[in-house]
Amino acid sequence: MPQLNPAPWFIILVFAWTIFLAILPQKVLAHKYPNDPGLQSLSSTKTEFWNWPWY
Repeated sequence: MPQLNPAPWFIILVFAWTIFLAILPQKVLAHKYPNDPGLQSLSSTKTEFWNWPWY
């Protein structure tokens, strides 16, 4: 039964993990994200009471 011979499948497994662990993370991390989070200002905004016309 040829499917029980581990020789060809082991090398395919090694090459697949080499691609997953060495090549793909570099390609994913090379992308630039357009909406990088910026620092928020530390000054607080002044809140005012609402002027309700019906109250």
